[in-house]
Amino acid sequence: MGINFREIFSAFIVMFAVIDILGSVPIIVGMKENNKKFSPFNASWIALVIMVAFLFLGQALLGLFGVDISSFAVAGGLVLLVLAVEMIFGIQIFKDDGPSQSATIVPIVFPLIAGAASFTTILSLRAEYEVINIIIALFLNILIVYFVLSNIDYISQKIGKSGIYVMRKFFGIILMAIAVKLIVSNLHSLIS
Repeated sequence: MGINFREIFSAFIVMFAVIDILGSVPIIVGMKENNKKFSPFNASWIALVIMVAFLFLGQALLGLFGVDISSFAVAGGLVLLVLAVEMIFGIQIFKDDGPSQSATIVPIVFPLIAGAASFTTILSLRAEYEVINIIIALFLNILIVYFVLSNIDYISQKIGKSGIYVMRKFFGIILMAIAVKLIVSNLHSLIS
């Protein structure tokens, strides 16, 4: 019971892989090129609050709407799949009809940082680890998210345009694989 560094480390690694903020660099750079503004601090703390709230209220909230975690994961997987298709094929599917030029909430906070994969993972971790250890792991991940978002120009400058292009395609395929895995594994449990 209480703080366990093994649990914190394990939860941190899992969440780091799922959030995959480095994989989101090409998406964020693309948004900046389209004059979409965002606040690294706001994006980070809003994502942390959403994920911690989901840690406590997630299953009850889904139950309130009569949605099970598998249905939620399939829906989130479809959103990730569309993002992956945009990245790989260089097309725009999501209509850019937001009320402002801000990209802080959509798509940076949701679905890039706090998306269906993160929510599903949080509920899975909750079944295995102490809540305090999951919260610490989430906080450490958000520090990395804040660092990457704050230094996005520097990171993209070091990687270069061709590096970003390659990363965008590569992480698009990774994102597509995660989306397909989310859809297939959860669709299987829905059907059976």
